[in-house]
Amino acid sequence: MAPELRRVVAVGVGAGDPEHMTVAAIRALNDVNVIFELKRTTADLTAAREAIVQRFVQRIPPPRVVPVHEPHRDRRASAYTQAVSDWRSARADAWEQAIGAELGAGESGAFLVWGDPSLYDSTIAVLDEIRARGRVRFDFTVVPGISSIQALTAAHRIALNRLAGAVQITTGRLLAANGWPQGATDLVVMLDGRGAYRSALTEPVDIYWGAYLGTPDELLVAGPLAEVAAEIDRLRETARERNGWIMDTYLLRSRAAE
Repeated sequence: MAPELRRVVAVGVGAGDPEHMTVAAIRALNDVNVIFELKRTTADLTAAREAIVQRFVQRIPPPRVVPVHEPHRDRRASAYTQAVSDWRSARADAWEQAIGAELGAGESGAFLVWGDPSLYDSTIAVLDEIRARGRVRFDFTVVPGISSIQALTAAHRIALNRLAGAVQITTGRLLAANGWPQGATDLVVMLDGRGAYRSALTEPVDIYWGAYLGTPDELLVAGPLAEVAAEIDRLRETARERNGWIMDTYLLRSRAAE
């Protein structure tokens, strides 16, 4: 008889507010044998994960909490795609070792994922890479979470889409490199480390910007991009200096489409 497979769950825990935790996410954390605690250089994010576990895990005995030290990613590399690929492979090495060492046959473990695991996050790709290697056999499931996009639109009290309209999601890197996408009317920008919204300053667009969404440090700005870009610049730099990091998302909405 073949041994039972290990099980891994990628659990979306929301954009930052512990109240973003869904019933499914809480149940998942209480059903597993191990919670893999990803240790990163950003101490605030590690502490927030720890707080979620302490607040919502009620099972007795509780799951074992196993630290997994995350590899450093070279954010200054000129070859962006290769740098991300190398980083994901290094993550796969660390996670594979942890899953193989900590989960016995039939046991389960959870990785906590900010926002939603299916939206601009590498968790699913890393787990797929580990499974493709074939050295550690397991199955995995995904528990969706509230994304930063949902937190952004809720904070600004707007709908993501306009009547019969389409929404495009892109990255700050692509916006900066290519400018405003042809035919786009509503553009969500994620993973913007350098204020790529400035490449759209000549476009007739409004911006709905948010940083540290769902946390006590939440910052919000809305208005015509050309009028509020300088304020966003100032807030971003001040917050980055204060916290050592920044995580922001924004919606650019063309007035030409109205």
